Amino acid sequence: MLKKFLIGFGVLAIVITIFPFIAVDYWWIRVFDFPHIQLTLLTLIAFLVYFIRFDFKNVKDYLFISIVGACLVFQFLKIYPYTFLNDLEIKDSSASNTNSLKIYTSNVLQKNEKKNLLIADLKKVDPDVVLLTETDQKWIDEVSDFFANDYQKQLVPIDNTYGMALYSKLDLVDIETKFLVSDSIPSIHGKLRLKDGNLIQFYAIHPTPPVPQENDMSTNRDAEMMMIAKMSLERELPTLVLGDFNDVAWSETSQLFKNVSTLLDARLGRGFFNTYSADSNILKWPLDHIFVSEEFRIKNIEVRGDVNSDHYPLYTELTFEPELAKEQKPEKPTKNELERANTQIKKFRESEQKN
Repeated sequence: MLKKFLIGFGVLAIVITIFPFIAVDYWWIRVFDFPHIQLTLLTLIAFLVYFIRFDFKNVKDYLFISIVGACLVFQFLKIYPYTFLNDLEIKDSSASNTNSLKIYTSNVLQKNEKKNLLIADLKKVDPDVVLLTETDQKWIDEVSDFFANDYQKQLVPIDNTYGMALYSKLDLVDIETKFLVSDSIPSIHGKLRLKDGNLIQFYAIHPTPPVPQENDMSTNRDAEMMMIAKMSLERELPTLVLGDFNDVAWSETSQLFKNVSTLLDARLGRGFFNTYSADSNILKWPLDHIFVSEEFRIKNIEVRGDVNSDHYPLYTELTFEPELAKEQKPEKPTKNELERANTQIKKFRESEQKN
């Protein structure tokens, strides 16, 4: 019975491993980008139990254990870059640098009634920049007192769970709200003036996830990410992109975003920093992200505690060290990567014309 169960699980693991290679945007394909942490652990357990518990009597046993072993290696290689075994992509801040930028981003859950928990956490970390997603007018009204004095604002209250609110102690320059893929899905674009006077470009996004109740396809999400990636690639200023991407860091889409944008991932070499789901002890993934250009370094990054949302907040403290940027300068995107990004945008525009 155990052997049949393990074989059944092994077949499932093989199917799930293969699915993300299918080049279609349907949610039931793209959802398999997510559970590589869980599949690594489960596949490892199945591999060890099968190897230890059963005698290998024929070629089918050897074939099965070989295929499961290959799946295990594949799953682990997906998540390996985000473990302490990998080198840091963004280096630690210099000890002497005090030009810091404290950023707090949180998907607050629109229906969350315990807004005091978020405010209490904000008081603890005292961030320079705060991005809240899923903010309707009620949310904005109830946190307004906390942000009343020290913060400039760009508020986009929408009651469809895609509202956004940006608050900044730093000067906001050329700030605007854009709707890149839908008139109901905003993103915030603008510049921040750092304490030393330098300007930096930033983009705040919250694309739709590929799930049946939201969007049957990942086309919109992927296209918005590629649009922001191309804007970042053409940057004239140091740049950061943050928000709830509704995508995991190791997916093909996020990897393409990273490579096309030539931005760096704070997670690489530091950990997963799973921000979703706060409601599950097992199904946890990194959905809230911050990507930065090579002028920045990391002083601290952490997932904050429970604020009664299905996401945990992500807190990052950066230092601005442009004089050391050459030490972590990323490679330019390949021709193939640029073509793939353009194809994804074209696919979205063609789908819009059909609708």
